[in-house]
Amino acid sequence: MPSFDVVSKVDLTEVDNAVNGVKRETQQRFDLKGTRAGVERSGSALTVTADNDLQLRQVHDLLHTYFARRDVDSRSLSFETPQKATGDSIRQQVTIRQGIDGDLARKIVKAVKGTKIRVQLAIQGDELRVSGKKRDDLQETIAFIKEMGIEQPLQYVNFRD
Repeated sequence: MPSFDVVSKVDLTEVDNAVNGVKRETQQRFDLKGTRAGVERSGSALTVTADNDLQLRQVHDLLHTYFARRDVDSRSLSFETPQKATGDSIRQQVTIRQGIDGDLARKIVKAVKGTKIRVQLAIQGDELRVSGKKRDDLQETIAFIKEMGIEQPLQYVNFRD
């Protein structure tokens, strides 16, 4: 019985490379040189620091640019509200979303079952297993999930016949 998995994973080594590129650029750019603007990564979270909102937005632009260069989807970033840090600086937490959470998985299962495509979906931790009798049904399911417009990047892996 053909099957595939729907997952949401981010390559953390590429995230490290992108963060290092942002650090280099913030140290060399004329408008950011000598400021507290920068990015630090710890686990699956980033901490963006800046002196003001303008610099924070510039660091956001740099993050999106370097993530695109490293082929990491920037939709996996979840920006929280900026908070005051020491002195006049601003700190913002950015979480890297990995895995499909339960609410999103149930939403996908409900939507796919509503299409009457003859496939079975099973939630397995932070991923979805889709299995069906025909490969065409699985490809139709992939196309439908892509059209749903989910804000989190999804990958379709482990396709088996």
